[in-house]
Amino acid sequence: MTGTNNENPGNFANRPKEEVQEIARKGGQASHSGGFASMDSDKQRDIASKGGQASGGSFEPGSERAREAGRKGGSATGSAE
Repeated sequence: MTGTNNENPGNFANRPKEEVQEIARKGGQASHSGGFASMDSDKQRDIASKGGQASGGSFEPGSERAREAGRKGGSATGSAE
């Protein structure tokens, strides 16, 4: 690698000058074409109208893990009363 002792490939100092210039030429353009922003507006509207219901979440509804997380979520940590 070049530039610094940091070998993180996301660090532009570690990339060849030509590669950095090519990235800079793209400006703010997305590096990939996936995701919500690339969907047509009707599909975006359909997903948005579900208001998060389309997400499966992390817990099985009514499970002990979900109840425990709910209890923990309501408790404050390190607060002075």
